[in-house]
Amino acid sequence: MLEVGDRATQIQWNVKADQRALLKQMPKIDLHRHLEGSLRLQTLAEIAIEHGIDLPAYSIEELRPYVQVLPGEQDFHTFLAKFRLLRKFYRSQEAVERVAYEAVADAAADNVRYLELRFNPVALSRAQGFGFSQVTGWVCQAIARAQGDHSIRVRLILQIGRDESLDTAAQIIQVAHAYREQGVVGIDLAGDEINYPPHRFAELFSRAREDGLGITVHAGEAGGAQNVRTAVELLKAQRIGHGVRVVEDSTVVHFVRQQQVAFEICPTSNFQTGVVRSLTHHPLPDMLALKLPVTINTDDPSISDTTLTDEYLVATEVLGLSMEQIEKANLTAIDAAFLPEEEKDELRKQFEQWYKEQPQAAPPHPTR
Repeated sequence: MLEVGDRATQIQWNVKADQRALLKQMPKIDLHRHLEGSLRLQTLAEIAIEHGIDLPAYSIEELRPYVQVLPGEQDFHTFLAKFRLLRKFYRSQEAVERVAYEAVADAAADNVRYLELRFNPVALSRAQGFGFSQVTGWVCQAIARAQGDHSIRVRLILQIGRDESLDTAAQIIQVAHAYREQGVVGIDLAGDEINYPPHRFAELFSRAREDGLGITVHAGEAGGAQNVRTAVELLKAQRIGHGVRVVEDSTVVHFVRQQQVAFEICPTSNFQTGVVRSLTHHPLPDMLALKLPVTINTDDPSISDTTLTDEYLVATEVLGLSMEQIEKANLTAIDAAFLPEEEKDELRKQFEQWYKEQPQAAPPHPTR
């Protein structure tokens, strides 16, 4: 019995062992995963002891309620509150590099073949007053080592909080440009979309896209569909983080479909933040029916106690997606990745070869 409901919906279902095994071995792409939400509980405890960080608990099980969302805690602010503890651990170069390395290793263990890992340089630098460039360099070093040790390709996205100053945002974008040769491919705007509209960042983001950085924006999660339109029109977003409330406005659906804006959907997270009242009411199937480009992602594996395999199980067993639709979401993720076309072509060949060798997983002619 697979009890994904213990983590999110309290729904239990029987899943054949071969179905879970197939999803686990399937090559995957995760375009929306936060480094700060990908820490191992064991690592938190060890870093805390090493650096004398005061924790409410030090055993894994006692620490779990302070890091992971528990049943009955489905609320946006409760979800975000978990980060207050998680951001205490970036006390040294070694700690930053360890967390980044392990995040990649865990993704690779779940057969994620391409990962865009995002992080907030402010969050990583704050505990010890490190520079934005310093912490970004450390993450890049760790990512390079992890890629050498595991079968995974990784690129980085630098996140900017909606409540940050324009000066801080400009500094982060400057760092993103400086580290493009080390794997930084884009920027992200995240945070409270209700109280911090994005208009003041418009010029910075528009210029960043003109200069070659990929643009993704958290929108249409806590806020409504018009926030999705604003992210595309003002910030030149190529992808939308979450964006599930786009279905509330048909004019916005038509607009983003014309623009071919891709959506980074994170089903378990959307339930845990209270954006959808249950996973059975998640609009992912509706978005597919509306022919919106959607991808399936984890968001914060540690907080949600999830893997991308788990998210695929939610998509197939709760939301009723077919294996063909899972495959299509992966191919959409390749199309939407912040990669040169030649690298996308290489990934497509890898994925299509896997499907060719696994006839039970999908039809012989993949749908893009």
